[in-house]
Parts: sequence; C-alpha cells; structure tokens
Amino acid sequence: MTERNCSDLSGADGERYQLMQNNENARLNILKQHILNGVDIPCADGVLIAQDCEIGAGTVVLPCTIIFSNTRIGKNCVIGPNSRLEGCTVGDDSIINASQCEFATIGNGASVGPFSHLRPNTVVKNGVHAGNFVEIKNSVVGENTSVSHLTYIGDSDVGEGVNIGCGCATANYDGTKKYRTKIGDKVFVGCHTCMVAPVELGNRSYTAAGSVITENVPEGTMAIARSRQTIKRKVRKYKDD
Repeated sequence: MTERNCSDLSGADGERYQLMQNNENARLNILKQHILNGVDIPCADGVLIAQDCEIGAGTVVLPCTIIFSNTRIGKNCVIGPNSRLEGCTVGDDSIINASQCEFATIGNGASVGPFSHLRPNTVVKNGVHAGNFVEIKNSVVGENTSVSHLTYIGDSDVGEGVNIGCGCATANYDGTKKYRTKIGDKVFVGCHTCMVAPVELGNRSYTAAGSVITENVPEGTMAIARSRQTIKRKVRKYKDD
C-alpha cells in the first residue's frame, strides 16, 4: 500500500478523513465531560458513549466499550471491557464484563458476564448473577438469583434466590407460538435441565441434572425426568487394551 500524507487527501478521501477527525474530537469531548462528573475512564481506546447517556460517579468504563443512546448507568459500576449497552438502565454497584445488553434493566449489585447477552425486555433484579455465555430474553429474573454459564432463559418469570445450573434452557417455542416458563422462589434447577414451556416449577422445588421437564413441578418436590442408567458390555477395543 502506498503511503500518503494527510495533505494529499482530497475529494471523498479527504471528506472521510475529516469526518473521522470530527467524530474523534466529539468522542473525546464526551469522555472528558463524564470524567469531570466523576466517571473513571482509565484508557479511552475504543470507548464510545452517546451524548445523552447518564453515568454515575465512581463508575469505571473500560476499553472497547460502546454505550448507545438512552442508557442510564448508576454509581460505582464497572462496565467493560468489550461491552455494548443500548437503551439500558443499570443500577448502582453492578458489573457488566464483556457482554451485550439491549433494552434491558439491570438492578443494583448485579453481575453480568463475561460473554453474556441480555436481549430486549429483560429485567434482572438486585444481586442477580448471569455467568459466562448466558442469554436472557424477554424475562424477569428475581433478586439474588444465579444463572450459571451456558444457559438460555427466554420468555420466563424467575423468582428470588434461584440457582440455575449450567447448560439449562427454556424451550419456549414450538414452531408456531412462544410460551412462558415460571420458576418460583428458592428453586434449584440442576445442570442440563430443559424446561419445555408452558411449565411451572413451584417454590423450593428441585430438578435433577439432565432432566427434560414437561409437567409442572409442585412446591417442595424434586422432578427427575431421565432414563435409568444401564451398563453395556464393552463392544470396542482400544489401542491400550
């Protein structure tokens, strides 16, 4: 590629360069205003904040974070690195690490990520933890609930103090319509549980790991929905045999 000086730019090339410069000046002016308001931006690389965003004092915005319009972030949060927020409300003392949040509401003291995705119409209340590779869509997650890694929660109402293990999913779509799943308070959802909506798990109920739940689980009971393990004779020899 032939190197060119800025003075050589003309026509469309010069216009693109000037637009980039104008955008950069505007970006830095917005970051400066947030810093003057008590926001900590230790490194400006890749940080873009829309002009109408509100960020509370003591919040840290880390590199490669993009905050789009209509986003409100409380005090003493940590946002980023590598995060994207659009149309969100975030309470105080929350952490959003390497995650994407779109038109979602996040309470105080919540933790999202890394690599989580909060889709539109999601509400995660105070103290919620959404771990690695969690996707939540059109759902309400109650206070102090933990949604572990590799889990999908869609079209659901989840109570308080729930523990949802890794690899769980709400099967909310039958190809024609979408249905809701209701999970009560203090429920323990075992790893790799699939909840086929519409279904309801009562307060303080349990599901055994690897279950496919197709019927309501009464309060205080455990649902086991898997076949009994059987041991087959060895049918293949390995090199080490």
